[in-house]
Amino acid sequence: MAYRVLVVDDSAAMRAFIRRVFDLSGLDVERLFEAGDGREAMQLLDREPVDVILTDINMPGMDGEEFIQRLSSSGVVQKTPIIVVSTDATTARREQLMLLGARGYLVKPFAPETLQIEIERALGMIP
Repeated sequence: MAYRVLVVDDSAAMRAFIRRVFDLSGLDVERLFEAGDGREAMQLLDREPVDVILTDINMPGMDGEEFIQRLSSSGVVQKTPIIVVSTDATTARREQLMLLGARGYLVKPFAPETLQIEIERALGMIP
């Protein structure tokens, strides 16, 4: 199965890094979409269905927490796994976002292999 992925991060360098991880991972990615904040991501999701979302938290405009809250209230989190990719390593923040519906949480910086494992777990490829 080919996957459609959305990467939401205000850092173009981080989006490029994540794209590279996907390129090297061997995962069959049909399309990788990018957004610079939650608002842009919401607009994209109105037009394009995706299989997994990776989002930063600290972004201008609509931050990752508000983005996940909106996805939760619209029911998207029940069918589309969300992985948070952030520099915020606090337990309280991680727990809060997991309660909102995130299925994974990675703290930047991370190894490419760690991201690949988290994506495979979110997509149900590994337990």
